[in-house]
Amino acid sequence: MRRYGKHTDEDDIRTRPNRRGNRPRTNIRPKHEDAAEGLVLTVDRGRLTCLVEDRVVTAMKARELGRKAAVVGDRVELVGDLSGTKDTLARIVRIKARSSVLRRTADDDDPFERVVVANADQLAIVTALADPEPRPRLIDRCLVAAYDGGLEPLLVLTKSDLAPPDELLGLYGDLDIPYVVTSRDELENGDAADRVREHLGGRITAFVGHSGVGKTTLVNALVPEERRRTTGHVNAVTGRGRHTTTSALALPLAKADGWVVDTPGVRSFGLAHIDPSRVIHAFPDLEPGTADCPRACSHDEPDCALDAWVEAGHADPARLYSLRRLLATREPTEGD
Repeated sequence: MRRYGKHTDEDDIRTRPNRRGNRPRTNIRPKHEDAAEGLVLTVDRGRLTCLVEDRVVTAMKARELGRKAAVVGDRVELVGDLSGTKDTLARIVRIKARSSVLRRTADDDDPFERVVVANADQLAIVTALADPEPRPRLIDRCLVAAYDGGLEPLLVLTKSDLAPPDELLGLYGDLDIPYVVTSRDELENGDAADRVREHLGGRITAFVGHSGVGKTTLVNALVPEERRRTTGHVNAVTGRGRHTTTSALALPLAKADGWVVDTPGVRSFGLAHIDPSRVIHAFPDLEPGTADCPRACSHDEPDCALDAWVEAGHADPARLYSLRRLLATREPTEGD
């Protein structure tokens, strides 16, 4: 075997052959120290629309990022043409660490999770009180995803002129979730947007909801200069609305410092990616009571220490019921 000294000539160094050219391969990647920071506003077929300072820039993901994908809400670093002019293209070279992640799967048997939005502070769960009928289990699933991903939930109940909110709100009173109740008239005249806006200032809020509940109508009222196509009719047979939002989009909030993220209407919210042991973190009054739980306790079994914790007066029994109801949402039922 040939050994090289300290002062070898370039011709003495063996390089791996490169079928595509004569340039030797290297594992050294550029540092891109001049990269600019941006916010991903939307993603469409491999093209990402980003806000860089006050410019909207179209970009694509750099090859060195591999399978790592950027999603709406991601803070990224870009190089290339950042002018934002027509037919220019920048390159995303880094995706910064995320403070929160809202994820879902297509169903509870789907092993592939999908990141809906990154770095959101709040999840606004929009549901109609009628037409279509409310689906508490879908709300529960959204709550579990919010707690798991590090987002604070907000309930937005629409169409209160068709049905009273008391019964539905009673299911969530023990969770201390903030809520806003609106009617169809309030959605149209802007009063609903004003009351919802009080909960959005200084935050990035992702809006999710079943199709036909008025989610996009509400977003249109919150961001009138960026109106999206309004929700289609609700099918009288299935009780489902027509999808009119096909991609997530981050929009600057009018009259306040904050962002809203409009997401496509959902008909299911799979939780295959959720570790049930993390849901307890959303119940700080119950979490200390798990210290005496058996290993890998599901918190809904005879030996669970939370029963004794509640009986000792450390927490309200309704809170334990709420926790177990949320954990049970991972068990799909017909019509969920």
